[in-house]
Amino acid sequence: MQTNTRDRVVVAASRLLQRQGYVGTGIKQIAQDAQATLGSVYHFFPGGKAAVAVAAIEHSTEEFATILRTALNSEEAAVSAVMACATQLAHELAESGWIDGCPVTATALETLGTDPEIQQACADAIRSWEQLVNDKLLRCGFPSDTAAELATTVISALEGAEVTAQVNRTAEPLLVTGRQLARLVGSYDAGRA
Repeated sequence: MQTNTRDRVVVAASRLLQRQGYVGTGIKQIAQDAQATLGSVYHFFPGGKAAVAVAAIEHSTEEFATILRTALNSEEAAVSAVMACATQLAHELAESGWIDGCPVTATALETLGTDPEIQQACADAIRSWEQLVNDKLLRCGFPSDTAAELATTVISALEGAEVTAQVNRTAEPLLVTGRQLARLVGSYDAGRA
């Protein structure tokens, strides 16, 4: 499937942010990896590297949402769905050779207080992932306040576990976190029965 230059730039930037972070990724490298000229990058993103990063984060947000949505929908019960998310993330990270972590987390940490547009894109990403978990919990019959708090806990824990798994080059932190999150969700589910 052929993609246009703008899309190639966004995908290349997304992969580079994922693998080397915002600080370690240069606009020239983005252009090179996208097989685009530097002029075309600036044509589509006159705001430079920060503008490319925002578009890349938005792209990555949807990629991760697709993984999360698929895992959540693969299981009917909330407990199993949460475990499926951790298992899928562990599989994806291992398949990448432990290099394709979350570009949103890396970029957010590297740009704290320096770029409000990037920070907003990162915040929007996390909120959208929390919403997916929240929606699943609501469909499973959880009260809205409990679903919202559990969704924040699930995404926060999975993001932290993903970084730990990546650093240690093992799926175990994600799998342990998944089991513990499943127990937590199950304790609320049991309380409703």
